[in-house]
Amino acid sequence: MIPVPSPKVITRCPDERILAYVVEDACGTLEPAAVFHPRPGDEVVESVVGPDLERVVYTTLNSVVCLTRAGDVLWSTDFEPRSDVRHGHRPDCALSLDGRTVWVYRPDAMADRGAADQWVVHEADSGAVLARWDVGTVGHGAEHHLHPTDGSVYLDIGEGQDGSVILRGGIGADGVPEFMTYPWQDRCLMGVAPSGRQFMTVDHDQADVAFHQHPGGEVLFTLPVEAFGYDPDESFVEWTGGYLTDDTAVVALGGEDEDADDDWFRYHLVDVRTGAVGGELKVEVSNPYRLVLLGDGSWLTGEPDGHPVRRFRGPSPSENADPAA
Repeated sequence: MIPVPSPKVITRCPDERILAYVVEDACGTLEPAAVFHPRPGDEVVESVVGPDLERVVYTTLNSVVCLTRAGDVLWSTDFEPRSDVRHGHRPDCALSLDGRTVWVYRPDAMADRGAADQWVVHEADSGAVLARWDVGTVGHGAEHHLHPTDGSVYLDIGEGQDGSVILRGGIGADGVPEFMTYPWQDRCLMGVAPSGRQFMTVDHDQADVAFHQHPGGEVLFTLPVEAFGYDPDESFVEWTGGYLTDDTAVVALGGEDEDADDDWFRYHLVDVRTGAVGGELKVEVSNPYRLVLLGDGSWLTGEPDGHPVRRFRGPSPSENADPAA
């Protein structure tokens, strides 16, 4: 049985503010439930807000900061030495499922801070460092994915043309953080199923999509481009998508329209119980990376300078249903 999760909170940073949105039963355009103001001069790279909406954790190119809605800094940590590199490295952060720890990816190699990147675990209330792992990558950026039931955290590190590395961390029974690296250099993590029983990856060269058993990563099945009815010489699997529901994944296929001199994208449904390819999900989004699947039959779209828009495949749980498929 999937436990009842806390309300999902997403953030957007359209200007010098961090807007937090609570995703519950509402559909259509979401309105911010809380607004946070970063420290003067801070350029926010990534941010995360917990379900209580009381504080935000965000990264800049040279720091991680935790502050309250009133703007009071609870704690902050500078990445030393300070980097003057402006592009090519994006620190990422995540708040654990229980809210007790903050996980921070530091792309130190690309920032000219050292030979390898770090994954650092902070105590959420004080900022104290609980663990620090030199992960051995030279990444441009990364994305955290929370496992919905066991408290572990996935990290997908992108190394540009050199591939992608997937890690997993957690807090052991003795309270000590534990880490592992999956044995691939060519898989990009797209998402974890709402039940946590499996996760989805895309080949770094975009030739296929695969579904893996949690936690070991054993491959359940793989679907190449041909399985969706496309020519692999003209089409590819995009680095986006994930789980629409626990039983249904969304896989994005793309290619180039030579007549229109433009790229096209289509979103195919896959039954992850059987591996069967189904129909298409109709999504109105100008960029495939702006599709955010929520795992409950709904998804978010919206331009980066505007509020997110929530859509459901079929009637939404609210009275103001907004069918979109």
